[in-house]
Amino acid sequence: MSYLDDILKSRRDTRHFTNDEVPDEVIQNALQAGHWAPSVGLTDATKYYIIKSDEVKKAIKDLFLDYNKKAELLTDDEEQKERYKSLKLEAIEEAPIGMIIAYDRSVLNNFTIGTVGSNEAVKFSSVCAAQNIWLSLTEQGYGMGWVSILNYYQFKKIIDLPENIEPLGYFCIGKPATNYNNQPMLQQLNWKQKSETFDCIEIKTVNESLIPKLDFDNKPKVEVKSSFKEALQHKIDSKTKPIGALGILEKLAFQIGTVFQTLEPEIIKPNIVVFAADHGIANHGVSAYPQDVTRQMVGNFLEGGAAINVFCKQNKIELSIVDAGVNYDFPTNANLINAKIAKGTQSFLHAPAMSETELQLCFLKGSEIVDSIAKAGSNCIGFGEMGIGNTSTASVLMSVLTGFSIEECVGKGTGVDEEKLIQKQEILKKAIENYSGQAELKVQLAYFGGFEIIQMASGMLAAYKNNMLILVDGFICTVAFLIAYKINPEIKKNAIFCHSSAEQAHQKLLDYLEAQSVLQLDLRLGEGTGCAIALPILQSAIAFLNKMATFENAGVSKK
Repeated sequence: MSYLDDILKSRRDTRHFTNDEVPDEVIQNALQAGHWAPSVGLTDATKYYIIKSDEVKKAIKDLFLDYNKKAELLTDDEEQKERYKSLKLEAIEEAPIGMIIAYDRSVLNNFTIGTVGSNEAVKFSSVCAAQNIWLSLTEQGYGMGWVSILNYYQFKKIIDLPENIEPLGYFCIGKPATNYNNQPMLQQLNWKQKSETFDCIEIKTVNESLIPKLDFDNKPKVEVKSSFKEALQHKIDSKTKPIGALGILEKLAFQIGTVFQTLEPEIIKPNIVVFAADHGIANHGVSAYPQDVTRQMVGNFLEGGAAINVFCKQNKIELSIVDAGVNYDFPTNANLINAKIAKGTQSFLHAPAMSETELQLCFLKGSEIVDSIAKAGSNCIGFGEMGIGNTSTASVLMSVLTGFSIEECVGKGTGVDEEKLIQKQEILKKAIENYSGQAELKVQLAYFGGFEIIQMASGMLAAYKNNMLILVDGFICTVAFLIAYKINPEIKKNAIFCHSSAEQAHQKLLDYLEAQSVLQLDLRLGEGTGCAIALPILQSAIAFLNKMATFENAGVSKK
């Protein structure tokens, strides 16, 4: 066995340390070894922080103990729970040196070779650096232990790490106090036995995709009988009010009653679904915000801190978050629906945003999500979105599908200034000029589409088939509706356009669709916020229809 093999085999996740000091030379050698690790795109994104302060160590230890209690509750196996309790990590305060190994996500704000398929490659580079440091310390007679049982949000706060710096964890460094009988400590404590050999499987065949082909043929639904519509209108007109006095509420009551084909409609289990994805066009500076904000905002949704969370909670609306194609790998236990097609689309400035297969997957995933919500008993669904660069995508789709000039379809999106707006218009105009494909809907959607926009369009079509009320949010969601409308114009019967946003093209698109919005609040946030705010108004329309007295039963003269 070679000397390197000996080092690799003897490396341990050290949990107990002596109080011997660690010479600066040892740390410098280890950091140099970390620096020699692969660095995707030569970004040098790995960052290191050294901790010797007893005060800082204690704060991190307290954070570990607090989170450790929550982690313990994740298992129902009592024997496993007891073993877990034995893992209290005194090393955080015991080890002479603490180190944070982190990576700088801000390098992704510029084009970085090696991260196009997955921006997690930046993290993987830092993991390679951590392993090099581990091996260097082992070779020098020292040890390191990796602490990952932490609330990372609070962890970053107490050590004042910038938003763009993402720690892999906290690492304890010092002289090992025990060799654990030449075993990993978890194995020594019978947590689990390490397998004797590695797991390697040779792949010999290509798996054929069984994605169903797109079917844009629509079977018409059963037409609502004119006698029912007359009865519904009579009920509205018979209420104790002048005819038409409740304005748009009367139109809403008629529409909702017609969709559900009942004189006493009810909204059941309303659900707003926010689809999130990244866009390759964002790499060309069309947004005021870096692409990483998509990932950050999805995290905010999951933490309950966004506007849509507040409004859904206020109005008792179920909220579902969909990862349709965010350029980030969320934890597998995150409370979101995983419908990731890829980690963002390609830039449609010079090439198609997605392949035909990816387009088909978008339609499949969008319909599956809404079908599932319908099966759970919901008859009202709102659509929201999040994705840096998606106003640019929506603007181009609107221009291509309606014939409006790109200047008429482009707005400031997430707050770009006038100079940036002109630049945005020129980039999108150039993208349309570069397109030489067919004037066929499927081809256009694949070339210019966004994963979340196509999934919303598919979801709306599924909602129509499930006879659900469809709540349409702002500009981007209305473009998704435009796609669904091009496929099946009948969908408009079920659609309620919740507001007219401050995005200049939105009202033009509503006019094109001959649609009237419920609200005018100068919103331009997205997220489905307009749907959540408008729902109480829909409930008011239903309330007057179902509960308001008629002239006859109230004994009130009509004239």
